[in-house]
Amino acid sequence: MAKTVLVIDDDPTQRRLLQAAVEKAGFACRTAPDGEAGIALAADPKDGIDVVLLDLTMPGLSGMETLERLAAKRQDLPVIMLTATSGIDTIVQSMRGGAVDFIVKPANPERVVVSIRNALKMQSLTGEVKRLARKAEGGMAFDDMIASAAPMRQVIRLAERAAVSDIPVLILGESGVGKEVVARCIQGASTRVGKPFVTVNCGAIPENLVESILFGHEKGAFTGAVSKALGKFVEADGGTLFLDEVGELPLDAQVKLLRALQEGEVDAVGSRRPTKVDVRIISATNRDLSQQVAEGTFREDLFYRLNVFPIDMPSLRERRDDIPALVDHFIARFNASEGTKVSGVSDDTMKMLYAFDWPGNVRQLENAVFRAVVLCDGDKLRPQDFPQISGQMPDIASLPAAPAVTSAEAAVPAAPGVEAVGEGPVSIMDSDGEMRALQDIERDILQYAIDYYQGHMSEVSRRLGIGRSTLYRKVREYDLDMHEREAS
Repeated sequence: MAKTVLVIDDDPTQRRLLQAAVEKAGFACRTAPDGEAGIALAADPKDGIDVVLLDLTMPGLSGMETLERLAAKRQDLPVIMLTATSGIDTIVQSMRGGAVDFIVKPANPERVVVSIRNALKMQSLTGEVKRLARKAEGGMAFDDMIASAAPMRQVIRLAERAAVSDIPVLILGESGVGKEVVARCIQGASTRVGKPFVTVNCGAIPENLVESILFGHEKGAFTGAVSKALGKFVEADGGTLFLDEVGELPLDAQVKLLRALQEGEVDAVGSRRPTKVDVRIISATNRDLSQQVAEGTFREDLFYRLNVFPIDMPSLRERRDDIPALVDHFIARFNASEGTKVSGVSDDTMKMLYAFDWPGNVRQLENAVFRAVVLCDGDKLRPQDFPQISGQMPDIASLPAAPAVTSAEAAVPAAPGVEAVGEGPVSIMDSDGEMRALQDIERDILQYAIDYYQGHMSEVSRRLGIGRSTLYRKVREYDLDMHEREAS
């Protein structure tokens, strides 16, 4: 998806020249004649503005005042200042105000494009640093997830419910679907945000070390115990302990884990007294635990203790609508980490990625994009950059294009309170066979979307392709029933 540049300039000739240069370079472009209009377009991140070209001298709201207000609303939005004067004081003032670059008019088109690309690259680096910081600090949120496909919306709804309490959560799903990401987001939306998030891969622990790693040991408790170890439960005290692949635990370790969960305390190996811990347990597995219970390889009482609030994660082939957004996200991440300049994928490549079954799920897609970014010689990823996938696919030209909506979305039921005449939940014709007024159709579509997405306004905004500020304004204009379920 092309990045969008907003040009704010009171001179219509300058706006047209800059727009032509920006679009020729492959970016989308929007324009505004003054600061007020520009702020209205750029203030909401969901309106899709990625970079701003801002004229310093304008009637009404000046460029510096516009810069200050944009910085207050969107600190992450890169702004490039344009001016006919090149005084050092002006440049310093702009940079202190938050501008990332300064271009003297008349602006050279190549200079403008280079500045835009540099600003986007810096934004990607900054975004990656913030993402890693949130992950390290236990502050990931559901907004950090790419989860627009219908199966993932149910996952988010359940995870949001789980986050408001300390109820034990069991996340089920194939390997590579992103179970740990959901667990981190549950913590980030809970009262334990910012507290320790400790991950234990139960399948990677040697059987004779399970008790020591989970519960800790005293110095000299066994051969090789040269110092005291706290154990994962104590490390996670006050936060969350994520037991990944919990179905791999041996039976004797399951007994001790059950006691720790029931009593809220752990017995370190060699310790004389138990240690109290306050830990929220989130576990995950790609196994069928109920089948393991029937086979006697997993304790039934532990299964019921962990399986209080199950969340089923869909495979990537069940949520194909998320593939384009995931690919864009991984490209941006690897551009930032590898210093590459890949702008997206070709249409044939997206058709191929959409049609592939992805047995390794999101993890496989991430690694495939990583390799493709390294192999890519141009500005877009092409099928030959994915040799392990393209070699398994039939003639790409014969593959269907990635659909705009899923079949489930195409066959949605009529919204409550909407009287449909003709096909579809919202009719464009009235009962006399005449076209309805555009305003009436828009009102019904908005109400239908709000009802269908159960008041999740960010999802309504994303699906309808309008900014949240615009959406809320129309809700007020039409006096719609929001029954919003998100925090404002």
